[in-house]
Amino acid sequence: MGAFFLIKYFEFNSSNYRIASGNGFLRTVFDKGNYGEFLIFIKLESLKGHKYIMSNLYIPKADGTTTEVDLLMLSETGIYVFESKNYSGWIFGNERNRYWTQSLPNRQKNRFFNPVWQNKGHISALSNFVRINQEHFYKSYIIFSERCTLKKIKINSPKVKVIKRDSLLKQIKNDIATSPKLLNLQQIDAIYRKLKACSQADDTIKRTHVEQVRIKQNR
Repeated sequence: MGAFFLIKYFEFNSSNYRIASGNGFLRTVFDKGNYGEFLIFIKLESLKGHKYIMSNLYIPKADGTTTEVDLLMLSETGIYVFESKNYSGWIFGNERNRYWTQSLPNRQKNRFFNPVWQNKGHISALSNFVRINQEHFYKSYIIFSERCTLKKIKINSPKVKVIKRDSLLKQIKNDIATSPKLLNLQQIDAIYRKLKACSQADDTIKRTHVEQVRIKQNR
């Protein structure tokens, strides 16, 4: 266990995740959600080229609420939006269904809101906020843990990828290599500056957002 934490501490201090997320080391490794985001973040950091990787963005919506983007990468080939699901077990899901299912070895089943819809909402809010609404600028990635098995996942949208974390680099490198350059360096920098105001939200914003999500999903 000591060697594991030493390695993770080195990885953490070698990355920009603390700056991007505002999370310290202990808050990262002992929170399943934060840890999953961190593992994706450090993979994205290894990519070459002019890019920004941003974490935990609270994007304002037209109705006065916010939507939380787990991770986002700005690059010349587009805006990559990541929804992290650090789950174990078997995962069943259809893009058209409101809920997906996690099935655990003890036969317990848990429902969770369709992550494709979730990320679609994030992209819609981002589009309105940064005023880049051309659909081809955005790419949706739903990233699950290596500890799970994706079973009967049905996705129809060509710009949506539902993959495990260990497939991320191969998939995104292919997407970058086969995509045209859509944003120049000045545009990337300008979008980053605008989104920077949505990062590292205070506890009040976070609590309000959690309550908004709870109310919406219980309707």
